[in-house]
Amino acid sequence: MTQLLQARKGIITKEMEYVANFEKVEAEFIRQHIADGKLVIPANKIHLAGMLKPVGIGRAISTKINANIGASPLDSDDACELAKMNIALKYGADAMMDLSTGGDVDRCRKNLIDHCPVPMGTVPLYEMIMGNKPIQELTYDDILATCRKQAAQGVDFFTIHAGLLRQHLPLVKKRLAGIVSRGGSLIAKWMNYHKKENPFYTIFDDLCDIMLENDVCFSLGDGLRPGCLADATDEAQIGELKVLGELTARAQAKGCQVMVEGPGHVPYDQIEYNMKIQQEICNGAPFYVLGPLVTDIAPGYDHITSAIGATAAAYHGASFLCYVTPREHLGLPTADDVRQGIIAYKIAAHAADVALKIGDARKWDDELSTARANLDWDKHLDLAIDTETATRMHKEKMLPNEDHCTMCGKDWCSVRISKELKESL
Repeated sequence: MTQLLQARKGIITKEMEYVANFEKVEAEFIRQHIADGKLVIPANKIHLAGMLKPVGIGRAISTKINANIGASPLDSDDACELAKMNIALKYGADAMMDLSTGGDVDRCRKNLIDHCPVPMGTVPLYEMIMGNKPIQELTYDDILATCRKQAAQGVDFFTIHAGLLRQHLPLVKKRLAGIVSRGGSLIAKWMNYHKKENPFYTIFDDLCDIMLENDVCFSLGDGLRPGCLADATDEAQIGELKVLGELTARAQAKGCQVMVEGPGHVPYDQIEYNMKIQQEICNGAPFYVLGPLVTDIAPGYDHITSAIGATAAAYHGASFLCYVTPREHLGLPTADDVRQGIIAYKIAAHAADVALKIGDARKWDDELSTARANLDWDKHLDLAIDTETATRMHKEKMLPNEDHCTMCGKDWCSVRISKELKESL
């Protein structure tokens, strides 16, 4: 049985216990939230038999982050993607997505899953149309066969673009950027060509049966996510979200675990509304957001523009943040882009957890602040979210007498002066 079905029966699985220990909460707390559909543990039975360590995703526990990697027809290879994955894991990724669209995707996927200790997700549609197969030739059998194969390989969650319907297509004409989701645009093209409903929507119950077999978690894709501020929170986005709410209920009724994907590009003042309306429509199912980016003007710095939005999103209801790298909108990320994206999102997730008073998040800040106030440089650097960078910067300006900061010098160091004052008072 899936984690959801077992939770409904009152069973606490070893995966629930693992997550509870990690989050420092009672196992019954985890079980109840899974039973309510408000928390998921994406853990394919095949991957669990390997090196997977269960991860819980839900608003009641710490905010998680995902890193996208994957080879394309133009760039990268298996070894490069494995190296990117290891960098993402080193700096704190809680989950990975293989978005490969080129090369031997089966081999790449298997290699990543075999070496991945966190949940691994995919967008099965990408493989369905590889090998120069036009989207118009996609069949129901192609969809089911590919999803069945990837589930058997150990993929823990699938992005399934089932919420974009034919009725939404006319709304795209009103948009500045149109459809920016790759999966969404492909499905829209298929529907427009065949004059039929979204095939993923049509055979959704069959997909549920495949997901049930190995407990693959749905990540219901937002094919109409806004790709610029001008398109945020528009009729198309909200229309699809309502369908995702319907599909969430249908999948959960069959026993499948479900996450829901969200925007995108959203002005800061609209983020709270976006998070709360998803919680209302999708009955609290974990919300998995890309950013959102709060401005469109910063190519090369979109890990920053999106991390600003990600903190607000997590504070107002999102539980899973998909990182954005500096190279978003410009090209596939390099290994260093992955590192920068992960660190930006670890900061965003942690800041939200501090504000929400989740677990021991604030304790980390207080421990580092104590070390800083005591001029304990070794502990201060060790507690930094990126110890390597902090240590390098410190050593570049380190002076013989380390009883002061490297910015002010001994006589001007406010921390040293304050420490002396406290000792004398």
